[in-house]
Amino acid sequence: MLPTLPDFRVRQRDYLLEITRAITEELNLEKLLARILRITVEMLAGQAGLIALKTDDGWHVAAAQKIPPALLEYLKPLLEEESVSEFDAEELNRMLKSLAYTASRGLLNGVGLPLVAHQKVIGVIFIFRNYPDIFSPNDKQLLQTFAHQAATAVYNAQLYGQVNYEKQRLAALLDSAADGILILNADHTIERVNGAFEKLYGLHRDELIGKDHAEIIRWKGNPQGTPLEEAEAEGFPLTPNATLYVEGDLKRPEPPTLPVGVTYAPLLTTQGALHNIFVTVRDITHFRTAEQVKSTFISVVSHELRTPVALIKGYASTLSRDDAEWDMDIIKDSLTVIEEEADRLAQMIDDLLDASRLQAGGMSLNQTDVALHLLAARLAERFQTQTSRHQISVNFPENFPVILADETRIRQVLNNLISNAIKYSPEGEIKISGETHPEQVVICISDQGPGIDPKDMPHIFDRFYRAVESVNKTKGAGLGLYLARAIVDAHGGQMWIDAEKSTPGARICFSLPR
Repeated sequence: MLPTLPDFRVRQRDYLLEITRAITEELNLEKLLARILRITVEMLAGQAGLIALKTDDGWHVAAAQKIPPALLEYLKPLLEEESVSEFDAEELNRMLKSLAYTASRGLLNGVGLPLVAHQKVIGVIFIFRNYPDIFSPNDKQLLQTFAHQAATAVYNAQLYGQVNYEKQRLAALLDSAADGILILNADHTIERVNGAFEKLYGLHRDELIGKDHAEIIRWKGNPQGTPLEEAEAEGFPLTPNATLYVEGDLKRPEPPTLPVGVTYAPLLTTQGALHNIFVTVRDITHFRTAEQVKSTFISVVSHELRTPVALIKGYASTLSRDDAEWDMDIIKDSLTVIEEEADRLAQMIDDLLDASRLQAGGMSLNQTDVALHLLAARLAERFQTQTSRHQISVNFPENFPVILADETRIRQVLNNLISNAIKYSPEGEIKISGETHPEQVVICISDQGPGIDPKDMPHIFDRFYRAVESVNKTKGAGLGLYLARAIVDAHGGQMWIDAEKSTPGARICFSLPR
């Protein structure tokens, strides 16, 4: 039995109060819709109900109460049709009323309350019940007020959800960024820090948030560009799109300093006041290393090219003089120097080309069966004819395995290591030895020279690196060991300095798969 009219109105007002409380208490959209639907079903004495919301994609059932699953499954594709996206609330109500009447064989009627917020239909509440719409003008006014309140609550919850989503998306973007990011308040205190800056700087965000920018971004020496505090004293930001870039060595809680480039971008309020400053901190170690390599390359190559070119030019000019006659021995010696220096130039050009190929994406190999012990013996015999101050010995075990490798490239590796041993040791024995292991072979070249300075060991395989002591004593572009290790790496092996040897001199080893 339905409640009497006065009681019904009192209950309607109670429901109106409850929906008003829901507006202020509940911002979770899913829970809010379930609460609104429950109140509406009770208020209109219905048997079931649903709330459909309108989005850019069309109408979707967002909440349902006591709706048979089969009916919901029928409604979903119907509402998701492209044409339905153009429906207004009245058309949707007519469709649902017809559906209710047909599905219940005339037993159920329907009441629809459009949800309108900011003069825009955002949804509809539809209640299924078994008696017709009989409402007084006062009832209709209450229902309209209720629907307006419900629409406001839904609209606010949608906005809250959207803001929450944007916050989560911003957090995800900040934490996935490879560069360090700080968000500063107008007074330069740190409001937010991403994970990349934590790793880069060496402190957890809890230790950074609330600190002043000047406490964290501290420079060793004078940076390139104008620091933030000085720029603000000069009027930064002058425009909303102004940016500031500073580059230098950043001091950190634990040494060493880190080369970084810092970009500052302001966020202004609608009144033009500074609200936030976004700070992007990029590690530029690789850029600086590239610049150093470029500078070293130009310096080394220009120096190493100048020497053979000068010798070739000098001997060629001397031999071509018309006012002198040269005997055959002098001509032969001069031509020998010219040939040797031309070979040196050709070798340097080949090394530079190999280095550029490596930078461009690796080294191609032409692999065949290689007998390393025979290759080492041939090279030892050839190099022995070039020096009288060294004794070159070869020591390989019997039945040393034949391996699959690029013989030309492996010869290049051995050439480099043997010539280095001759170049850097004044005299003594140079040993070429081999060992076999279950999955690899190991070749070592040792000499009896002064050895490798411990401070040079981490860099000895770097491109263009040359020990300070050897720069003015020996010729070379600092590419030999770099290329040798690259060739071994391309074969799937390794190259290293044997620092644990007991004998004096240098010992460099490399392994190759069997």
